Amino acid sequence: MSETTAFSSTVSAPNSVKASNGILVVTIDNAPVNATSADVRTGLERALSHAEAAADVTGVVITGAGKTFIGGADIKEFGKPAVEPTLPAVIEKIEALSKPVVAALNGVALGGGLELALSCHYRVASAAAQVGLPEVKLGIVPGAGGTQRLPRLIGIPAALDLIASGRSAKAEEALSLGIIDEIASGDLLEAAVSAARKLAGKPLRRTGELTAATADPAEIKKASAKILAKSRGQKAPAEVVRLVTSSTRPFAEGLADERATFLALRDSREAAALRHVFFAEREASKVEGLESVEARPVSTIGICGLGLMGSGIAVAALGAGYTVIGLDQTPEAAEKGRERIIDLLERNLASGRLDQTGFEARKAKLSVTASDADLAPCGLVIEAVFDDLAVKTDLFRRLDKVVRPDAVLATNTSYLNPDEIAAATAYPGRVLGMHFFSPAHVMRLVEVVRCAKTAPDVLATGLAVARKLRKLPVVTGVTEGFIGNRIFSAYRREAEFLLEDGALPHEIDAALEDYGFPMGLFAVYDMAGLEIAWARRKRQAAARDPSIRYVEIADTLCEAGRFGQKAGRGWYAYPEGKKAIDPEVTAIIEAARAKKGITPRTFSKDEILRRLLDAMAAEGEALLAEGIAARPGDIDLVMINGYGFPAYKGGPMFASN
Repeated sequence: MSETTAFSSTVSAPNSVKASNGILVVTIDNAPVNATSADVRTGLERALSHAEAAADVTGVVITGAGKTFIGGADIKEFGKPAVEPTLPAVIEKIEALSKPVVAALNGVALGGGLELALSCHYRVASAAAQVGLPEVKLGIVPGAGGTQRLPRLIGIPAALDLIASGRSAKAEEALSLGIIDEIASGDLLEAAVSAARKLAGKPLRRTGELTAATADPAEIKKASAKILAKSRGQKAPAEVVRLVTSSTRPFAEGLADERATFLALRDSREAAALRHVFFAEREASKVEGLESVEARPVSTIGICGLGLMGSGIAVAALGAGYTVIGLDQTPEAAEKGRERIIDLLERNLASGRLDQTGFEARKAKLSVTASDADLAPCGLVIEAVFDDLAVKTDLFRRLDKVVRPDAVLATNTSYLNPDEIAAATAYPGRVLGMHFFSPAHVMRLVEVVRCAKTAPDVLATGLAVARKLRKLPVVTGVTEGFIGNRIFSAYRREAEFLLEDGALPHEIDAALEDYGFPMGLFAVYDMAGLEIAWARRKRQAAARDPSIRYVEIADTLCEAGRFGQKAGRGWYAYPEGKKAIDPEVTAIIEAARAKKGITPRTFSKDEILRRLLDAMAAEGEALLAEGIAARPGDIDLVMINGYGFPAYKGGPMFASN
């Protein structure tokens, strides 16, 4: 028995080791994503030490079991002190090995997985492999050499793009950039073992010893400025820019700086917030009562109403491989809806997000009609018609007559009571809410509404379809506005109270934008248009409790024809299409204060934020107490993915702690 054979027999999970004609093949098998846990790192270190010392080993191949090479760090170690051996130590041992180490990328190599691969002397990938350094999405930077090795391998501009965005590159792009050296045309392990044999006894290319290719300083400056502008005050992207652009310094100095930066960011509030969001997404998929419930099969989706919302839902459904049948009131309206859907697909084609084959495939799966009966083949029908109870209940009664009894019916209502819509049907158990956000083919969030009589497998179906659409489904109970709009209403009320109390729209917007919102509240109102909310307030006026504080400023703006950007004036004026503070609005606000005898005071940005965040959190607590939302994290996900709350602040519930 050779010493390598003897060593292989002593290795325990999660790594396995076998010899292949002098090449030690180490397979990481740590389900579900082959994370670099302490056990994995220990096993790797032992295998490398053996390979260095064993006379019968001429090289090493590192690969992963299943469809993943290494998916990143072990989430159980998030936010905890590092356990020896650290990943940087293992990676340095790989790079320094006197014998060739080849990475065989059988699938995704993310975060520490790519950092480990970068330290290998050669990289072979399957066609299905993807690589990336997504740490910035968790508020940190790569901590095991990624910001120093990647620019040495592919240049500073390309490294900046990948690391600061956190995006993944598929095998072909990774090859063209120089991240990998070869895409295996046949068996991946055979190709990797062959590469290790060829490299044995030859000088090895160690990534840390390379010099980053010279780049145009103006190009680097432009790319850095773009990243910093987009990051809106986040720390991690700014640190990525600093570390990558300084990768021309001595390698050891860069590694030490990167590690210190990683550790400092890991313990920051920003990273804690993004970890909270990461775990909240995992928890959101766990719905009480659905543990062993199977979704109903759905291959064809009907969409009623082919306006902007319905068309967006159709594009998302076609992208997920569903057959789509669109319904509108008349043949002419249906055809216009079809044209709208095709136009959205053509935009994706023009932008490169969709190729010609994919475009034709989606187009072939789309049909439109003005006849209810044509929806008979559908396993799920989603209505996206005008948000009026009579309109929606009439539609659902008609659908009862044409779709099969096991088909699921979903309402996309924003504010109406879906229990009332379900009650109008013959089978209320098959009805649920699927509240999409506009534009539906872009926005990730779907509030999946569990009605009073929604059957468990119907709820499971809504969740399964939403996930297949690449959406983030969050379950909510029935209440006016569900989770998101109910919190938004509380937040809007508090902003209007602030107006009466002394703040001005641009001051509130500035506080929100400085905090990280992409747009201030009043700027959003102007962009969306003020008249729809005004009509809703007028409908509710008769039932409004006169003892509850009500701010009339928005109504006064609408009465003056100030409906937002499209009218050229709203909360702001828009001379030549550009937003400007309008003294007329200030005068309207001052008159409203005087009418109520309110003496205005000034507010700092911190005071404005505190009141708005407290209002959101208080409404969130009420939703939890009422059982409308299952977890604080669900509320945070809704506000982040549907209402622009900055993810790196963790959401209103996290921010309130």
